[in-house]
Amino acid sequence: MRKTMTNIRLHKFLAHCGVASRRHSEELISAGKIIVNNQCIREQGFLIDPQKDKVYYNGKLLKIPQEKVYFIVNKPKGYVCTNASYNEPRVIDLIKTHHRLYTIGRLDKDSEGLIIVTNDGELCQKVSHPSFQVPKTYFVVVRGYVDGPVFERIQKGIWLSEGKLSRSKIRIVKRDREQTTLLITLKEGKKREVRRIFARFSYPVKYLKRIQIGNLHLGNLRAGEYRQISCGELSDKLFPLDSSRESMVQEV
Repeated sequence: MRKTMTNIRLHKFLAHCGVASRRHSEELISAGKIIVNNQCIREQGFLIDPQKDKVYYNGKLLKIPQEKVYFIVNKPKGYVCTNASYNEPRVIDLIKTHHRLYTIGRLDKDSEGLIIVTNDGELCQKVSHPSFQVPKTYFVVVRGYVDGPVFERIQKGIWLSEGKLSRSKIRIVKRDREQTTLLITLKEGKKREVRRIFARFSYPVKYLKRIQIGNLHLGNLRAGEYRQISCGELSDKLFPLDSSRESMVQEV
């Protein structure tokens, strides 16, 4: 059940908002620097309801910062990563919480695997933006036998409508006349990037699952399952120490 903070003392509310310490907040109140519902409040111990009352300091409306939470989810096929209210199942609906969440990056409806869900906009920017070069690894099955020259071209970076892609790393897991199974690691995260890369060479993707972001893995999460993760653990795993840009095709 979600807790509310009704009838909180004004100086405590100011401290929660990061205005000042509780003691200094009391001094601000005494000095007449705090406005509640268009009224200057100087009374110590004054009670407010943060859900209803509007509190201003230096003309700025104050709100208690939302607790930042982080989850990793094994997205099932058929789920969408949007927050819009479409008649389709959403990844954010898998998580039981009162926080307003959104996904970091996206996996298209037909793809599966690892996705981070949070309310931390700064982290979202760092993980999603190509300039931060966070590697993302996908397990992919494409129709047909993909030969070496195609892999070499992909690894060097091919052109899509948005421009040239950065170098990638590919590891071949298995291939025959019917299909090729591989792992591909990319660092940009453009829309439907993996599918578009192989479509460029007329190899349609049959199955796509993201298994790793940085050094963060799905672990034993089954499709539709999630677990909460600390900010510290994310920081340790999203930005790996390996800075090598060498790409290599490796048969196993």
